[in-house]
Amino acid sequence: MNSRESKLIIIYLISDLIILNLSILLLASINPVINLQNLSSYLLHGNLSWIITYFIFAKKNLFLRDGYFNRIKRITYRIFIFLIIALLLAYFFMPRTTYSRIFLLEYTLVFYVGKLIYYYILYRYLKAMREKGIHVNRVIIVGLNDTARQLKRLIQYNPSLGYKFIGYVSEEGSSKNLLGSTDELETIIKQQGVELVFVTLSIFNESTKSKDFLRLCNKVGVRLRFVPENQQWFKNRINMESVGQLVLINPQEIPLDVFESQVFKRMFDIVFSFLVITFLLSFLIPILALLIKLNSKGPVFFVQKRTGINNKTFKCLKFRSMKVNNESDEKQATEGDKRITALGNFLRKSNFDELPQFFNVFFGQMSVVGPRPHMLKHTELYSGLIERYLVRHYVKPGITGFAQVSGYRGETDELWKMEKRVQYDMQYLENWNFWWDIKIIIMTFINEKTRYSISKVFLKAR
Repeated sequence: MNSRESKLIIIYLISDLIILNLSILLLASINPVINLQNLSSYLLHGNLSWIITYFIFAKKNLFLRDGYFNRIKRITYRIFIFLIIALLLAYFFMPRTTYSRIFLLEYTLVFYVGKLIYYYILYRYLKAMREKGIHVNRVIIVGLNDTARQLKRLIQYNPSLGYKFIGYVSEEGSSKNLLGSTDELETIIKQQGVELVFVTLSIFNESTKSKDFLRLCNKVGVRLRFVPENQQWFKNRINMESVGQLVLINPQEIPLDVFESQVFKRMFDIVFSFLVITFLLSFLIPILALLIKLNSKGPVFFVQKRTGINNKTFKCLKFRSMKVNNESDEKQATEGDKRITALGNFLRKSNFDELPQFFNVFFGQMSVVGPRPHMLKHTELYSGLIERYLVRHYVKPGITGFAQVSGYRGETDELWKMEKRVQYDMQYLENWNFWWDIKIIIMTFINEKTRYSISKVFLKAR
């Protein structure tokens, strides 16, 4: 299943359970007949009934066809099913002497009203945020056919998807949203700040073009999804994504496209970064801050804009290891660089200068392990020199990475050094698993000669 659908299913379920439990607790607080023992039974019965209801009709709650009124119909239908399931469970499993069917009807009514209010506020809020371009992926649709128009409607009526429709790209047809032809696709992507491309051309008749689209999207660093016109050929196939009733094909699926993998990696990042911040940085920051201040004039932290996931810029934190200068965003540090302070040499050799990036990890801008983030100048330079350079931004950047523990770290004064980094980053991207992250973290702490040998063995094993 599409990771975006998985996220929505979980988010909606959690939201519904919160509203349901609040409804039961609210009415229980003003009902003198309900005691603590009864309350626990109502909560267990109500939550179980809703979870069963929800997963029977999971996808039917996700996508709208005609705005919020479609949501009202779906909420009403699901509440009706919930009542039937709850009454059946109560009939077979709940004691009639202590379980009140009237209370079930009362809290169901409050639950129903609460859902209507909550989803209306959520729908209006998300729609407003998407229109302002906040927390949204800008998308274009290649092709101008019935499938493309259906996809556009799904995007516009479902702000929870996090997409903002920018326009069509096509040689045929006419529309006020037509941006240009496919020959202009690269220019359109760059000018419009596009982050995702949907291609609705027939993949049976356009196989050559499909490869060209994938090559172009990799070059400019945006994700690509094919939306086949012949939808019936792809229904119920494994490894297919979907939006509503439209099947999508991911031509370059990577392990971290899977929602469960994203959640697992994110949870590890939160726990690991929290432990480092709590037990290491809590006492190390004051000490190093004092030493940095005594060693040279300037701020304690060096904050630099770098390229993150989906080519989005974020502020990367480091302990300042150089004298304040005007070349920090343009010129990479070199061996014997006079800008580096005496303390800075120690910080760099020990990698202590990178420790503040655990705050970036904790707040979701980076991961503990991933491709190293580069300064914006390098992204601009190397994206034009190395074909798949921007593909490395399909995942979050890391404090350490497979390229770094394999010996490709530090200065990239020759093009082949950056090409090697990208090569190792792509190996990581395409073959990620959790235990590889653990091995990379361990390899980060052992000497260079040993970790180089391990990385070679590990590559052969893969």
